[in-house]
Amino acid sequence: MTPPETPDEIPPHYDAAATERTLYDEWERAGVFHADAARSKRSGGDRDPFVIVIPPPNVTAALHVGHGLNSTVQDVLVRWRRMAGDEVLWVPGTDHAGIATQNVVEKLLATEGKTRQDLGRDAFVERVKSFVTETGGQILRQLRAIGASADWTRTAYTLSPELSRAVREIFVRLYDDKLIYRGHRVIHWCPRCLTSLSDEEAEHSETNGSLWHIAYPVVGDPSRQIVVATTRPETMLGDVAVAVHPDDDRYRDLIGKQLLLPIANIEIPVIADSYVDRAFGTGAVKITPAHDPNDFEVGKRHALPMPVIMAPDATMADGADAAGRVPTTLRGIERFAARRMVVAQLEAEGRLVKVEPHQHAVRHCYRCDTIVEPRLSDQWFVKMAPLAAPALEAVKDGRIRILPERHEAVYINWLTGIRDWNISRQLWWGHRIPVWRCPDCSHEKAYRDDPTSCEQCGGTALQQDEDVLDTWFSSWLWPFSTLGWPDDTADQRAFYPTDVLVTAPEILFFWVARMIMAGLYVKKEVPFHTVYLHGTVRDMQHRKMSKSLGNGIDPLQVVDEFGADALRFTLMQGMGLGVDVMLDPADLEKSFAPGRNFATKLWNIGRFLLMQVGTEPVRAFESIPAIALTNADRWILTRLSTAIAECDAALGPARTVGPWPEALRGAGLRLDAHAETARRFVWNELADWYVEAAKSRLQSPGDDREVVRAILVHVFDQGLRLLHPIMPFVTESLWRRLPTFQTGTFLARATWPKSAPPLSGGERFDLVREAIGTVRQLRADYSIPPGQKIAAHVVSPDATSKERADLLFLEAALIGRMARCELLSTPAPGGAAAHALLSPGLELVLPLAGVVDLQKEITRLKTEHGALSKQLDALRGRLSNEKFTGKAPPELVDAERTKEREWTARRDQMQSKLKDLGGA
Repeated sequence: MTPPETPDEIPPHYDAAATERTLYDEWERAGVFHADAARSKRSGGDRDPFVIVIPPPNVTAALHVGHGLNSTVQDVLVRWRRMAGDEVLWVPGTDHAGIATQNVVEKLLATEGKTRQDLGRDAFVERVKSFVTETGGQILRQLRAIGASADWTRTAYTLSPELSRAVREIFVRLYDDKLIYRGHRVIHWCPRCLTSLSDEEAEHSETNGSLWHIAYPVVGDPSRQIVVATTRPETMLGDVAVAVHPDDDRYRDLIGKQLLLPIANIEIPVIADSYVDRAFGTGAVKITPAHDPNDFEVGKRHALPMPVIMAPDATMADGADAAGRVPTTLRGIERFAARRMVVAQLEAEGRLVKVEPHQHAVRHCYRCDTIVEPRLSDQWFVKMAPLAAPALEAVKDGRIRILPERHEAVYINWLTGIRDWNISRQLWWGHRIPVWRCPDCSHEKAYRDDPTSCEQCGGTALQQDEDVLDTWFSSWLWPFSTLGWPDDTADQRAFYPTDVLVTAPEILFFWVARMIMAGLYVKKEVPFHTVYLHGTVRDMQHRKMSKSLGNGIDPLQVVDEFGADALRFTLMQGMGLGVDVMLDPADLEKSFAPGRNFATKLWNIGRFLLMQVGTEPVRAFESIPAIALTNADRWILTRLSTAIAECDAALGPARTVGPWPEALRGAGLRLDAHAETARRFVWNELADWYVEAAKSRLQSPGDDREVVRAILVHVFDQGLRLLHPIMPFVTESLWRRLPTFQTGTFLARATWPKSAPPLSGGERFDLVREAIGTVRQLRADYSIPPGQKIAAHVVSPDATSKERADLLFLEAALIGRMARCELLSTPAPGGAAAHALLSPGLELVLPLAGVVDLQKEITRLKTEHGALSKQLDALRGRLSNEKFTGKAPPELVDAERTKEREWTARRDQMQSKLKDLGGA
């Protein structure tokens, strides 16, 4: 570790690029981020464990600003708890990302003129492994650049041998418990990725489409027909019935009759089913069991055939049970082109009754955004209801809290109506389903280890299921598989359950809810006590940042240009609980300069303070007797205690014993409030007031100089500790330059500040601050040049105010220096003067004759007063007009009334100034 410079050697400018990499390497080499299971109280140690598992990014992903936000939130929390004395474990890792990674490699193969089928399954998997080895994990290396203090020795990967074993174990347990089954039902199918998707992976998107009304003639009575409406006319080739409500008098006599299916010219029955809503549309519904989940249920109830009329790539085809249904002119035609052809043929046959505009929700693949196709298929499912019930109860009874609290209702609603989870994917990259079948005796079973022979007949030609598991099937085990499960490891005993799960609201169902289910099923304990769903990073048009929109921000570019601390501070300062963060990708300077400017200001504060304090040893703060403290000392120490308490309240509580009490369910995790409190203390209170107040004392040798030196070092040290979780680099760099620094120590492992009771006497310094602020404001109001010294007469009408005036005169030198005025106790001379009341009972009077050009100032104020009066009269005229107040939008009327109050106050202020100047 490089020894700190003397104050004179501290660089005048903070160099983030030169500082950050060096500091991070020092932290890593010193093991600052490493967690020791033996120190956890759960393992007999003396520290409370605090554990966060990172939402594993895709193994091939590159860092984007969303990752930056998510990881900074986690890092703020783990750095805070590390300093608070917990044994902190932040588990990093990556997800093998089945669909996403396979898509990337298939695109690479396409540039070589190849497909995965050309390579074959084993060779393709090896190709993906090679690709992941070369490019995977880049994002974790990039997270170091923004200061992520994860325990990299415990980096996990969802497709590693260790975690693959956990996946096998949970699959077999669920299979043996009859909670995994193979089902034949309609699922969401992506014709681009050529795989099934779960309900959550097929995302709704509102679409402006059409509703086609089609006439199905009654066989044997061409004068009668039933009209049905559909948004997908191409699927009519898979219709097997038309359903009506059994009590609908319009169709009662047609139930059991046959209709002629247009284009296919196949007879289909009219059936009665209470599923049909008589009041919606025509009250008749076409039933296509292989291509609609609701129709599938109707088809099962009525034992209807289920013909599949599309190939996996969504081209028209005679699939299972569909022989002869798709005309040769449509076979091989892409579904949307086929739609246009079907509509044209219906129109030609006179069967298209009408077409209406229709807005409806269409599902898209969450990975490639292709419109998904409902498709009848054999898939593996997890029975969710038995797993969801305890997960639902865990939130309801307070063992888990979800912040912001509004998301709890969303979670409860989803789990209450949960459907079984489709976990099989028709991919090659991922965890292959561990089920083997024997072709000789049809025996089927799930195995933890690959079997070599059939346990029933002894046959050796066993066949493993071709599908792989949904990526989320491995990541739902993340809170305990990363700790060594299914083995009974020291990490599991020390660090499970974890504490806070930090993620985005979009994966509340994909991941968070499922982790809760898995934790309760496997470990019989909730995996974490708090779920923190942070906002989204958006551009100035409120659009989510994405590569496709070209509105993204590269956090590494921000780090290069502004520094990691600027990125982190900007993200945290703008992040209210559940509030989206707004950044301008077209103007990084506007977005991140304030964060960089604060880092620069902090450096300048530290440099100036250290130059004032000097290099001599500093007296221990704890040794200072209370009698030696001035009012300014008491004030800054009280403000420090307040800042610490406010930061603690903004961040915590870190945990609770048992379920969360109602009063605490929404408490803490206000990271923006923590950032602002720490910034305000160091900048607005320490630097702007106390350092200024201390300057003269630092120039006078003696005990008081040693007192103020000790207090300056102490409060700056404590301020750096408060800021460290948000701005780790600049605070660590400054902290090691303090005279109290001990070689080999790190701010990252220093003790978190503790709030102390307020000290009496600090309020006296508040009066001094009020006087200085008042004089400064009056100078600004009357345009008095900054360098011009003025007189300020203190008027104290009674004994109480006289006592307060005496306090001001004790600090007359400080007030004079900071407000550029001479404090006087004599009565103010007559003539033009500015007046201001100090609470309570004191008055400040600033004579203006000879200080400002009275006539010029009176003329200016009269001109402004006249113009404002005219505007105010016009505004009041509008507000007294009932036609305006009755017809204008309420928010506009409210805004105008607010404007009236503000303009009235401004006019009154001008009138008061004119009176002071003798111009009224």
